[in-house]
Amino acid sequence: MYVILVYDMGEKRVAKMLKLCRKYLNWIQNSVFEGEITEVKLKELLSQANMFLKPEKDSIIIFKSREERWLEKEIIGNEKNNLDTLL
Repeated sequence: MYVILVYDMGEKRVAKMLKLCRKYLNWIQNSVFEGEITEVKLKELLSQANMFLKPEKDSIIIFKSREERWLEKEIIGNEKNNLDTLL
């Protein structure tokens, strides 16, 4: 499946969430990630996030789609992380 994950964390937890999300998804903007991920890997990511997430202060929002092609993405301004670059 293809997901867009957005999070809002307290200052002390932002770096942990950033590092965790980078293991599973592509960083596209501050606190925003996207990419292909299996249901199992998404559950793994969320399980690890729950170890430091404070539900009364923090939030994670996940938009899911079967495939990236079902989403239309328009970027206005500076693209933080160009995912089209191949190494």
